[in-house]
Amino acid sequence: MKEKILLIEDEVKISRFVELELKYEGYEVEVAFDGRKGLEMAKETDASLVILDIMLPKMNGIEVLRRLREVSDIPVILLTARDQTMDKVMGLDMGAEDYMTKPFEIEELLARIRVILKRKVKLGANKHDTLNVGKLSLDELTFEAKYDGELIQLTKKEFDLLKCLIQNRNLVLNRDQILEKVWGYSYYGDTNVVDVYIRYLRSKIDDKYKVKLIHTVRGVGYTIKDE
Repeated sequence: MKEKILLIEDEVKISRFVELELKYEGYEVEVAFDGRKGLEMAKETDASLVILDIMLPKMNGIEVLRRLREVSDIPVILLTARDQTMDKVMGLDMGAEDYMTKPFEIEELLARIRVILKRKVKLGANKHDTLNVGKLSLDELTFEAKYDGELIQLTKKEFDLLKCLIQNRNLVLNRDQILEKVWGYSYYGDTNVVDVYIRYLRSKIDDKYKVKLIHTVRGVGYTIKDE
């Protein structure tokens, strides 16, 4: 069965060129030419990956990604202009797997697609159904977090950070280690983003349920300890 890719790109020449190259490589391709339509298609598609331009009419790519991450974990590659550094950082923060800067070589895009799809298959094969610490549970298949059976509303990045801490329970991870594991090698932002997301998790778990789950080791980093 062919892997399907959703391409959201408003520049017709680029869109047609990429579409033809993807089809030549054996992929099935769906195409949207504006952000609003692209978001609708992304929420409903059974595609394996989304290629998403940032500069789109009706809804920009960053907003498309933000809304998509509320309901889906589908891998996303961003297409950005050369001077859109902040958009790259925001996109990676919101859960994009990678980005390509225009103009780009089609061979590099195809290579990155292959890497992401192989990684997705490997993760799926190795994935456990749930991770547990005390009354906290994470379902890696449905991306649901629960405390004592009650659903916790987490963003994709919050979920990934919590999963990282649980997988390394009782070990102290410094900010650089967390950035590498959660945000990836291509993250160019400030390490303070870790502190921000730790606060988000504490407000949704520790503070709400009156537990001391996420611990700060001053001068080192963060850890989750068994209750």
